[in-house]
Order: sequence, then structure tokens, then C-alpha cells
Amino acid sequence: MSEYDDFLLELGCEELPAREQLPLQAAATEILPRLLEEAGLDQGSVHAFVTPRRLALRVERLGRHSRPREVLRRGPAVDRAYDADGTPSRAAVGFARSCGVEMQNLITLDTDKGAFLAWRQVEAPQSSKTLLPGIIHEFLRSLPLRKRMRWGRREESFLRPVRWLLLRHGDEVIPFQAFGLEAQGASHGHRVHHPGAVTIARPSSYAEDLEAAFVMADFAGRRAAIAQKAARLAADMEATAILPSGLLEEITGLNEWPVILAGAFSADYLAIPEEVLITVMMQHQRYIPLRGPTGRLIQHYLFAANLRSLDPAVVVHGNNRVLRARLADAEFFWSQDRRQSLAGRRPGLDGILFQEGLGSLLAKSDRLEQLAPLLARRFDANPLALSRAAALCKCDLLTGLVGEFPELQGIMGGHYARHDGESDAVAAAIAGHYAPTGREDGIPADGGAQCLSVADKLDTLVGFFAIGQIPNGDRDPFALRRAALGILRIALEGEIGLDLPAAIDAAIGAYGHLFRAQAEAVQGAVFAFLLERLRVLFREEGFAADLVAAVLARQPADPLDARHRLEVLVEFYRGSEAAALAAINKRVHNLLRKEGVSTAMNVEPALFQDPAEHLLWEEWQAMAPAVAGFLAERRYAPALDLLAGLRPAVDRFFASVLVMDEDLALRRNRLALLGELQAAFLSIADFSLLQGQ
Repeated sequence: MSEYDDFLLELGCEELPAREQLPLQAAATEILPRLLEEAGLDQGSVHAFVTPRRLALRVERLGRHSRPREVLRRGPAVDRAYDADGTPSRAAVGFARSCGVEMQNLITLDTDKGAFLAWRQVEAPQSSKTLLPGIIHEFLRSLPLRKRMRWGRREESFLRPVRWLLLRHGDEVIPFQAFGLEAQGASHGHRVHHPGAVTIARPSSYAEDLEAAFVMADFAGRRAAIAQKAARLAADMEATAILPSGLLEEITGLNEWPVILAGAFSADYLAIPEEVLITVMMQHQRYIPLRGPTGRLIQHYLFAANLRSLDPAVVVHGNNRVLRARLADAEFFWSQDRRQSLAGRRPGLDGILFQEGLGSLLAKSDRLEQLAPLLARRFDANPLALSRAAALCKCDLLTGLVGEFPELQGIMGGHYARHDGESDAVAAAIAGHYAPTGREDGIPADGGAQCLSVADKLDTLVGFFAIGQIPNGDRDPFALRRAALGILRIALEGEIGLDLPAAIDAAIGAYGHLFRAQAEAVQGAVFAFLLERLRVLFREEGFAADLVAAVLARQPADPLDARHRLEVLVEFYRGSEAAALAAINKRVHNLLRKEGVSTAMNVEPALFQDPAEHLLWEEWQAMAPAVAGFLAERRYAPALDLLAGLRPAVDRFFASVLVMDEDLALRRNRLALLGELQAAFLSIADFSLLQGQ
């Protein structure tokens, strides 16, 4: 028997949720190798497989025995291990006993903290057959499952009921019990095409053996096959498949043996807005819509069947019938909803609570009607159109179609607004004002929609913070972090200069007298919350932590300006002066902080005594107007270039001048000079926080 053999673990389950499969596979791939390493088992590459009915891991060249491991136990210090006449202390005797040896078998261990009694032993290698059951139990316990299920009368739990176990090391089946099952050496094939056991010739042939049993075990391979088949079938129909990554992964997670088929629906349904058709097909049926050569939806669609039918037409007919029923419902609601205008529905918003303590949706709509026009100039949007859009933007929540398909809120409002004769600007603002709803969702393209979205999210943030419903740890039941991220993404991706404190103040003002007494506290808390979200966003974009900290420490009001400062700092740090300037700034910062000196103190040149003081002051006075001009225009790069030119004069100043002079007037004057320089740097970032790049 080889010292190394491939290892294979498979858990056969009831259908695993499609969206849980990739996270489960990623966690398994991280956890099992770590546990094997901790047990001292040599291992090669790890290959993970996940399908609706199984999670499997194959480890190449797993050692048959663990590595010999040296165990070193440290006992009491030598100077406390014996009394004056050399008799071992109780602590020393107890340590020897706990090691199972006599005192004379202990060794002396010299460390930087002194000499200690110690016991060194080498653990004998253990067989993988002995170690693996415990490792697998710990592996199953450690998997971070969002929800665990119990079935039968057993205490063990998993994401879904486990129906079989496979555990092999080379040709040997490892004795193992879990979930009331005994591990076997065989797997199971497709539920319909090969419901019986599947012989796995060897761990390395796992994927090939299952493919012969109509199971594509590799998630990535299955995903690629679905995408290729869908693209090919769509091309045959002179169409393009609408297959975003989220839908593709979900379809992959629903099928072990995907067969791509084409269905169709009545062309009459194409009169319904295409967002409705796409939502019905993609989100409710997991179908793949198709666009024709003109870019418009066509009456055909694709879907994945989890089997190869002897009569595909029967499968297609069944799916067509299901889709037809859903589209008929949508057509009915689309027709009925247009009988009443959005404006006619507005009074009904007063009967829908937005949030306890924050009023109804009508009250929220009234606030948006006041707030959105105040922000309009920043988004180059029409204030009058925004006021009208704000008044109507929540009315589609009272329509039948949005009631049936809540994900279409806002979008349908835009369609109904156009039907009612509202302007394109009003309709576009209504249609896009919920976006972005998630990280993968794009920001609205329309400026009015961007403005109304920011106003809507700001109103929510201000209101919930004012009533104390603030996210805590992982808890964020009202998705306030998502709202904050939406505001920041619109500002950054839309390249919109947005004064956050002013916008927050305007949102607080729209609540009238309700939160007037706590306005300052709410403004500060919401702004700090947005800055923290901005910190996360910038770190995800790849900016170094100390650069982000240095910029955000200055609490820039405009997210776009904050990113510009970061980009300038990144470029600046590629030069030779950056590290030295950061060090100087830290020194200045520490001096000023220690003495409690304000950067607003006046400098009195008449008190200068050393030529280095005069030189630094003259050079600073010569460049100060230009620096101020650049900073006012947010041209930080040339401002930094000028400030970097002060370095020789600053170095000379520190080399020649005793800043902390015993003469209080001289000391404070020198600190005031340094304070002026620091103020210029602080207009960009807090350089004292930079660690050096």
C-alpha cells in the first residue's frame, strides 16, 4: 500500500439550495485542508464538487500516516522548581507527574525570559484511518451553514437531510458513522437516469464515474456547459440570451444533468413592459429570456431541464403552460392598474405605515417632495419634475402588478406615469429611484432618478437614526447599510459632487419639527455612518488602509472629493519625498498635540531668532497664496508638489531650532509657524496617520 493515496469524501443530500452551493463549496475547501494540516497529514491539491444532491472533496496524495510531531511542554521556572537544599518544589513534582515522567527525565529550557523545566517528547505517527473519522466530524461541525436542519430523531444537523456517505482513502473505505449512516465506497447517480449506486473506481475518477451516471459533479464545468449550450441554441434562433451571472449560477445549482431547451409564449404578451416579462421568466421561473436582432424581447425563451427526456416536446409544453399562466396574471394586472392614475392612488398612501414613529408612506412622499428639489442642482435635474416625481414615486405600491411582483416597484411606476401623460423626466425619476438595490445593481442613468434615490435613502437614514433604529454588529434589519452604500455609489459612480452634511441637514429639515431638538446629534451620527461605509467602499476598491484613514480623518463632506484626495496620495507616494514628509508631519503633529497649540495662532516674524526660522517663513509666505488657490480648486496634486518643496527648509528648521524653547513666547511662535504648515497639509489629509508605502 502506498504511503500516499487520493482521499475522497462525499455527502449525498436532499436538494441543496442553489444559492448556498458555492459558499458551501468555498467553506469546505478552506476547512478540510486546515484540519488535515493540523492533524499532521501531508496533502496535495484539493478539488471540490457540489451539485443539488451532493458535496464532495477530493484530496490528492493524502498521507497514510501523520508526521512525527515534537511536543514541548514548559513547566515552572528553574529558580522556583527547587528549594534551598535542592529538593523539588510541589510545582516541579506536579509538572513531572502531569507529563508521566520522573523529575530526572525533565530538561532545562533556556528562553529570553529565563530557564524553565520542560518535557520534550516525539509523538508517534498515527494512521489516517484512525485520524480521519475525527477530522470529518470536526469538518461537518465547522461548516458555516446559514440554516441547519434536523430530521428523524437524531441530534445531528446539516443544510438538508443527508442520505448517503462516501469516505475513501485510496481503495480503502474508512469506517465512519454520521447522520445514522455508515460510510460506503460508492456514490449515487442522477435521481431519474441512474438512481442506484455508482461504483467509484478510484477517488481520482470520481467526476468521470459520476458523469457516466448522468451527473456533472464539477460546478464550474456545469456552469460553463449551460452557458455554452444556451448561447449556441440562442444563436441558432438568431437571438441573444439574457443570462446574467446570478441567474446562471442559480440554474447551475438547480441541475445535475442540465439539458437546454427552447420554449415559446404568445406574441400578444410582448405588449406587456419587458421588465415584467423578464422578471416573470428570470426571477420566478429561472428561464432565460431572448432578445432578437433588433434588441427587443422575442416570444421565445430557454430553460434548463434536469434530465434528458425521451419526448422533449412534452417538457417544453409543460413549461410553456406554467409560463403562460404567470404571464396571463401579469397581463391582467397591467390592464387593470392603468384604469386608475398614480395621482388618483396617492391618498391611499396615507393608509400604509412607512415606520412607527416616522409616519405613513404619504408622509414620506411629502418629505421627498420637499427634499428632492433642494438637491436637484447637484444632479443637473429639473426641480419641478423632481417635485412631481417625489409626489408620485410610491403610488405604484398600491397597484396589483407591484403587489404580485414587488421587485418591480418603481419600474412599474415609471410605466404608469408615462401612461398617465406625465413627462419623461418624471417617469424616469420614478422608474429608477429605488436603484441601486444591491451591490450588483447599477446606479440610475438618469440624473433625476439619481437625485430622488439619494433623497429617498437619506430620508430613511435620518428617520431611522432619529428613532434609535441603528445597525448594531451584524444586525441591520432595515438595510440601512445598503441605503448608505447606494448614496455613496451614486455620488462616486455618477461623479456627482455631493455635500453630505448639507444634504443630511436638508433631510432632517424635511421632517419639520419632529426631530428639531436632536438635529445636531442625528446629523453627526448619520454623517459618521456614511463615512464608515465610505471607508469600507474605498478599502474594497483597493486603497491602502492608512491612506483611507488619513483622508477620512479630515471628514471630507464630498465622497467624490475624498476619492480624488486618495488618488492624489497614491500618486504622491510614488515619489521620493512622501515618506520623509509623512515623518515630518508626524513630528509636527505630536509637538502641537502635546502643547495643545491651535493651528489658528498668529505667527510673529519679529520673534524669529534663527536664520532657519526666517528662511522657512519666507518660503512658506512665497508659496502660501498658490497653495491656497490650488486647495480652493481641489487641485491637490500641485498643492502637494509645492508643499513638498518645503522639505529642505523644514529639515534645516528642525536641525537648527529648538522648538520647545524655555522662553514661552519663542516656543509658541515656533509652534504657530509649524501649525500653519500643518494646516495646509490637513486641508488634504492627516499625514500623521500615514504609515509609509
